[in-house]
Amino acid sequence: MYPAPFHYHRAHSVSEAVAMLSEIGEGARVLAGGQSLLPILKLRFDEPTDLVDIGRIAGLDRIDDSGDEVTIGALVTHRRIAASPLAAAIPVIGDCANGIADNQVRTRGTIGGSVSSGDPNCDWPALLHTLDARIVTQGPGGSRTLDINGFVADLYQTILQPGEIVTAIRLRKPGAASGGAYCGFKRCSPAYPTVSVGVQLTLKGNKVAAARVAAGSVGFVPARLGEVEAVLQGQAVDAACIQRAAEAAAEAVNPLEDTRGSAAFKRRVTAAMTARAIGIALRRANGETVKNKHEYY
Repeated sequence: MYPAPFHYHRAHSVSEAVAMLSEIGEGARVLAGGQSLLPILKLRFDEPTDLVDIGRIAGLDRIDDSGDEVTIGALVTHRRIAASPLAAAIPVIGDCANGIADNQVRTRGTIGGSVSSGDPNCDWPALLHTLDARIVTQGPGGSRTLDINGFVADLYQTILQPGEIVTAIRLRKPGAASGGAYCGFKRCSPAYPTVSVGVQLTLKGNKVAAARVAAGSVGFVPARLGEVEAVLQGQAVDAACIQRAAEAAAEAVNPLEDTRGSAAFKRRVTAAMTARAIGIALRRANGETVKNKHEYY
């Protein structure tokens, strides 16, 4: 199918984009790389009257590393993130960026578009929960910094206000004795994950001092799995602990049955991906270099 007719506008600055969106009103949508938006338009799941293209706004395609904190501009592509020093410094970010769809999508798609879409199947929103990321926005009322937790409010809905756009994602670098992993289970490279799980662990001695666990494609919004974090917190992680965490993950999610599998199947996959991600995160936290990639079926 082809998208319904729309008017196209190109913004040359953030302030111009905000002004355009505010003037046009609820019929406007933001176009960045288009890899989340265009499939929705082609399927006529949404029929906006106007598209505001922010893809050429200068300054939104930067990755700034201040030492303890990293700021990723909304227009930075998945491919650039995967090839950046950031992906090597924080392996869980490399896991996510390298596993998104295929090379064509990674070359065009942007982290800001993924986060803004509100799509529970997108990789970045789930992964960013494990790093306590903050979403920087600009709107008619000025700039805001929002917690990733709760940013996606419902299916394809975020807490962005009318006329407001995402300009950057900020996160603090994990400290020493930290390691993470992001594991997805997919039918093929271009497909969304059937289930994805991200884990970030910080160790003190041989015990978990801090744990973040999140899952994607298991409901209407990305799921922060506090029940799994509680199983890991303060524990010396062994096979039995990982098994308890995996079981807790399967119980915590409420996946929807669709063409990718039944709810029961997705719970089993959630348990398997949780166990795998914890194992890799633990090895990385202990200083081991571990290659990771999504699994396919």
